[in-house]
Parts: sequence; C-alpha cells; structure tokens
Amino acid sequence: MSDLVFGLDTFGDVPEDDSGNRVSDARAIRQVLDEAVLAEEIGVDVIALGEHHRPEFAISTPETVLAGIATRTSRIRLASGVTVLSSDDPVRVFQRFATVDALSNGRAEVILGRGSFTESFPLFGYDLADYDVLFEEKIELFAKLLEEKPVTWSGTKRAPLKDADVFPKTESGHLSTWVGVGGSPQSVVRTAHYGFPLMIAVIGGAPERFAPYIDLYQRATEQFGTTAHPVGLHSPGFIADTDEEAKEAHWRHYKVIRDRIGKQRGWAPVRKAEYEAEIESGSLYIGSPETVARKMARAIKALGVGRFDLIYTNGAQPISARLRAVELYGTKVIPMVRELLAD
Repeated sequence: MSDLVFGLDTFGDVPEDDSGNRVSDARAIRQVLDEAVLAEEIGVDVIALGEHHRPEFAISTPETVLAGIATRTSRIRLASGVTVLSSDDPVRVFQRFATVDALSNGRAEVILGRGSFTESFPLFGYDLADYDVLFEEKIELFAKLLEEKPVTWSGTKRAPLKDADVFPKTESGHLSTWVGVGGSPQSVVRTAHYGFPLMIAVIGGAPERFAPYIDLYQRATEQFGTTAHPVGLHSPGFIADTDEEAKEAHWRHYKVIRDRIGKQRGWAPVRKAEYEAEIESGSLYIGSPETVARKMARAIKALGVGRFDLIYTNGAQPISARLRAVELYGTKVIPMVRELLAD
C-alpha cells in the first residue's frame, strides 16, 4: 500500500497558548504555516485548509495561506478542504489556485464543495434558496476553465462568458481538482459526471456506511465514460502519546465548538457517552498513535480508499498539543498504518 496518500486537514481553528489564552487570528494563521512546514519535514503528503467565516476559525481564504506555505516548503501538496465554490466565482477560484500552483511548482489542489456551513452565502450576497443551482452551474463552469482554453458559457446566477481566456495558465496544463461530498448520492453522481476524484467527508458514524457511495461513484464513472480515481476519506481526530492524553486534550475544546454549532442548528448538547461511542466505533480518530493507526487501517481497508486526510484540529487545543499531534501523525501513525495494511 505504498501508493496510499496521507494528509492533514485544518480549518485554522484558533488555538490557546500553553497558558490557556486564546491567540489572535493572525497568530493562528501563522501557526498553521508552522504546522504545515513540520508536516512536510516528517513525511505527510498533503496539507489541506478549509474555508470558514466564523469566529472559531482563522482561515477564510485557504489559497492565501497555501501560497504562504508554498514559499516555505518544497514537497508537500497544497489543497483546500474545501473551497466553497457556490459562494465564490469559478474564474477567481481558478486564478487563485493557478497562482498557488505556480508558487509551489505544481503542488496545488483544489477540493470543491457546496459547504456544510452557510455563513459565506449572505456574506457574499447569495441566496440560500439557490444553494443547489449555484453549485451545479459553477462546477460546470469550473470544469470548462480547467481545459485552460477560451471559455464560452452561460447560466442563471452569473454573467455569461464568450471566448473568455483566463490567466494565469498552469505550467503543466492541469490543476488537480477534487470534489468533497458529505453524504448526497446526487453529489457523488455529479462528481463522476465530471470525472473528478471524490473526497468523502465522514464526520460521524461508522465509515463502512459510505461503501455504497464509493460503489455508486465507480458505477457512475463507468456509465459516463469518465475516470474512476482513487477515493479519499476525510475525518476528524486527535493524537497524543496516550489515549487518555488525547481525549483530555480534545474533549473539552471539541464540546465547546460542537455545542456552539449545535445550538445554532437545533442539536442537543453532545454527551460524553456519545463522544466515547464515536471514538470506539464511529469516525473520531482519537488516541495514541497505535489506537489511531489501527482505526485508520480498518477504515482504509474496509472502504478501499487511496487517501486519508485527518482533520487534526477540533477546537482550541493548545499549540503545543497540536504540534505534537502533527509530529505523531507523521512519525508514528502513517508508518504504522502502512505496516498494518501490508500484512
């Protein structure tokens, strides 16, 4: 399984310093750069940055931070996770990621998504009633832009284009593009229709329940005559030297952010028993390197995925704990997963 790809994801959660004080957004962004540099040094394949427009998260423009990481690294792939295409302009998304691709000598990846959070829609003047049509039209346009030729296109939610040539071009003529899907069969079929690689966001429940989505993706690509790429899996977790340390560093901060979001969405406060059950049999990868590696290996084997991205920040975990989590993921977890899957 040497061709397996391992990534780390973050939304730029604003951490605490080791005295328990919330750091500034600016320092939180700089902290992500430091963690990305460390990730490269210890062999992680991809760093993926999500887009949010909330007080808990410092990263609202992943490609800007990725550009900074590009200037301090030479090997690690630089991805969004995800870019909310529905509330952005496809031309500008392509231009920004083509720029990151230039700065990084071809390491940029864009992962497109509809967005599970909706703050960006009113912020940029979009109507949530258009949630589906916005993504449908914009992914169609983005697919055309990826051909890097003059584009003629029209839709209902954006001004049309006629023979529009978009710059800069990528050096290779190819911008790596995925689609992130949270659980909609229609989104899986759409991804297959355009021939994009599929990244499945599994943030709760047993990962095995997503096996039918992977099967659907493979069958749909066959029907459309497009390429069935290796599928990626993206799930949250946290790593420390022992299971107890990992839970202690994670639970309190996780509960704060989970309950804050849950209150807005009408969810009941999360209970410790639910949390423990999600670690035991769901999609929270919390624990020592061995615990997390064994759980990752089971999920990878069960679903047959070719990439696993761990969301390694889940709330305001202290900076030192975050750095240790990144270090353990690269030096302990990834080698152990490879060894387990080689047996």
